[in-house]
Amino acid sequence: MSSHPSRELAAFAAGLRYEQVPSEVLRRAEDLFLDWAGSALAGKAGAPVQAIASFAAAMGPAEGPSEILVSRASSSPYFAAMVNAAASHYIEQDDLHNSSVLHPATVVFPPALAVAQATGASGKELLAASVAGYEVGIRVGEFLGRSHYKIFHTTATVGTLAAAAAVGNLLKLDADRMLHAFGSAGTQAAGLWEFLRDAAHSKQLHTAHAAGAGLMSAYLARDGFTGAQRILEGAQGMAAGMSTDADPSRLTDRLGARWALAETSFKFHASCRHTHPAADALLHVMQREKLAPSDIESVVTHVHQGAIDVLGAVVEPQSVHQAKFSMGTVLGLVATAGRAGVADFEQVLGDAAVSGFRPKVTMALDPEVDGAYPAKWIGKVTVRTRDGRVLQGRVDDPKGDPGNTLSRRELEDKALRLALFAGAATEQEVRHLVATCWSLADAPRVGRLLPGSKA
Repeated sequence: MSSHPSRELAAFAAGLRYEQVPSEVLRRAEDLFLDWAGSALAGKAGAPVQAIASFAAAMGPAEGPSEILVSRASSSPYFAAMVNAAASHYIEQDDLHNSSVLHPATVVFPPALAVAQATGASGKELLAASVAGYEVGIRVGEFLGRSHYKIFHTTATVGTLAAAAAVGNLLKLDADRMLHAFGSAGTQAAGLWEFLRDAAHSKQLHTAHAAGAGLMSAYLARDGFTGAQRILEGAQGMAAGMSTDADPSRLTDRLGARWALAETSFKFHASCRHTHPAADALLHVMQREKLAPSDIESVVTHVHQGAIDVLGAVVEPQSVHQAKFSMGTVLGLVATAGRAGVADFEQVLGDAAVSGFRPKVTMALDPEVDGAYPAKWIGKVTVRTRDGRVLQGRVDDPKGDPGNTLSRRELEDKALRLALFAGAATEQEVRHLVATCWSLADAPRVGRLLPGSKA
């Protein structure tokens, strides 16, 4: 194990260049970039997104070099990153890396895009910086472990480091200054799960803050601002204050050989990722046995402890966003509609069929599922029918996982569906966005992804 894993990780992030990344990892980064952009566009109408956008408009410049996707306006890199990060984490369709339980895209791409547009970076430089952000963020998430996630929203806390790595790479920080950026980012890490109990807007604040704090940390480091040298593993660092099972060896795990970005999953259902394995398993049973919702008396979802910790806070959802964190609501949707898409959730609170199905669903801690988590997110359900049958369902690779991934055609369709849902772009604009993503490596300079506002 490295005697100074923070420094080794910082050196890797600082030195990573496009030519060092395998082509299949770069193509996966393009996939993830399109998936992120679709999620950002879908967040346009969200109340917390609009609030953060209004704050940015009031506090930031009237225009700037960096694009705000949901408004077609422009601003400084700092405020553009904040708004785009908030927007892309609103609709619950952004990616997730299993073993770190981190949503990397929503904290990596917003600051990376904003800074690339501001500095005139090429598409290759944007892709390399984004890979650096993913690799750092995922390893820090794995390092902090399951105990961290129980209380802290990992995307919020770890996101500061991921953002700093991506921006620091674009700013061409050397290893020493990247380590200072990590120190400043880590000392600003924050984000608690308590907001779920009140259906509060904090989740979007988490990603906005992480993107902005990481960006600021990298810029400060560029100008000589110093940060803690062992912010991750130090005696009073992040692990000491935020984890009881931290494993420093995860910080430098096969750097340059294991590309963690390629392990990231796409979200198929528009809900908390902890609901997806059970949703897929229930759909499998219902399709296999040709069951109607009325045939089902009860469903036991066999889950890991993390699912209970996060989803257990929501008993009777009071908002659309809270409904996405209700296991009973999500399973009610897939049982009655065959899916849990972004548009389906808009009507879910008043849906009598879903409300009637919700009490049939319970969660039970399963030793096998819990033991495999977070490296594997196994879906297991026990379905009891009204005629007395007891049926088992199991899914080892939920839809969207690397072993059951989305094709480029499916990603294009998803991006189009998300953009049209929010009225954030036309079909023609999304087709242009898709083409831009697939040819990002050829761009000599990263420009706007969408036409600007005519206002």
